[in-house]
Amino acid sequence: MERPSPASRFGEPSLDALPDDIRDIYETNQTKLGFVPNVFRAYARRPEHFRAFMHYHDVLMRGPSNLSRAEREAIVVAVSSENRCQYCMTAHGAALRILGKDPLLAEQIANNWRTADLTPRLRAILTFASRVNEPGFAASDDEIGALRAAGFSDDDIWDIAAIAAFFGFSNRMAGLMDMRPNAEFYAMGRDATR
Repeated sequence: MERPSPASRFGEPSLDALPDDIRDIYETNQTKLGFVPNVFRAYARRPEHFRAFMHYHDVLMRGPSNLSRAEREAIVVAVSSENRCQYCMTAHGAALRILGKDPLLAEQIANNWRTADLTPRLRAILTFASRVNEPGFAASDDEIGALRAAGFSDDDIWDIAAIAAFFGFSNRMAGLMDMRPNAEFYAMGRDATR
């Protein structure tokens, strides 16, 4: 595997120092994507943090939910844009372009979801996700009631909040680590051949 520039201001372990389970994840992503995302390389410095972070990420982003994978990525992109997290906007913007099959809408969400051409359902999702992302957030009964009236179950509401809150954390950790997006993310999902 080729070693790109440092993934974190705190460094990263050498490939031969990686625990076997993390090395396997590197190899899987190298084979699937053609590169190892810098978030893996940055978190590998702290293997227990890597495992916990990646496990909860996968539960939220790939686990059972009434939210589509594209809706979940839209939450990440909108929250990360508000938090000015270059890494998450870029990496998850690529995922949204691919999963949502609408590169224009993905760019609109990244730039300003409030002015994007959203369905009423996605607008409700991103409005609540943005509220969760506010300092001192505490949901009101009226907000929860409005989401229920719009057809969202309690599990849906939980999922929206959990994704927004987790990526608020992720955005801040990326800022701490000065984590930069892999160059490959910028081109992904921009045309029908990728």
